[in-house]
Amino acid sequence: MELSHIDESGKARMVDVSAKPRVRRTATAHGVIHLAPETIDLVRRNDIAKGDVLGVARVAGVMAAKKTWDLIPLCHNIEIDQVTVDLETGDDRITITARAVCSDKTGIEMEALTAVSVAALTIYDMCKAVDKSMHIEAVRLLEKTKEEVSA
Repeated sequence: MELSHIDESGKARMVDVSAKPRVRRTATAHGVIHLAPETIDLVRRNDIAKGDVLGVARVAGVMAAKKTWDLIPLCHNIEIDQVTVDLETGDDRITITARAVCSDKTGIEMEALTAVSVAALTIYDMCKAVDKSMHIEAVRLLEKTKEEVSA
């Protein structure tokens, strides 16, 4: 298997996408942060000292997706059309799903994965004073699509 981010001498490089056409691309990513049930209750009641955990995590995920190119060295700075971050509380977890959309020359999956990861880290940060048992898992890409853009 040939890796696109490695040159002939084995050094990391940014892929040249200049000859590729703009294509509408979507990506959906998912992750879970496990918390103590008592912490979930605090989050639901908006009683965490740092504030609205779900609202802040949602915004942090969107902001992170927009900065992916700044965080991941070989990612391109693509024009993002939309990012959504959905958070669902369960008895002992918050499930995070991010969907990102662009019409560009390269994919948007790293932006969706970054949105999920940073949303989870934001929840962790906001709840760490009351819950030492938290852990993040199962951050993964669920789906990516691409379709030609009509002129």
